[in-house]
Amino acid sequence: MLIRITSKRQVTFPAHVLDTLGLQSGDYLELIESPEGFLLKPRRVDLTALAPLRNKLSKGKGKFDLAKFREQAHDPALRD
Repeated sequence: MLIRITSKRQVTFPAHVLDTLGLQSGDYLELIESPEGFLLKPRRVDLTALAPLRNKLSKGKGKFDLAKFREQAHDPALRD
């Protein structure tokens, strides 16, 4: 499969590739260098890093809006 690089060094992956990896807009891909070349892996959320948020979420109070949460300012210690 060939993927074209734009003049801004951006690439677009086919939808079926992202669907297979379970990736959505805003998710991360990790680029790992190895002796055989480069490997792209989906970067999953480290759930242990979310532990400080445990008491900030109310149970039974509706659905959690991840998009809204991502737009808010948060403690830099929670960054990956």
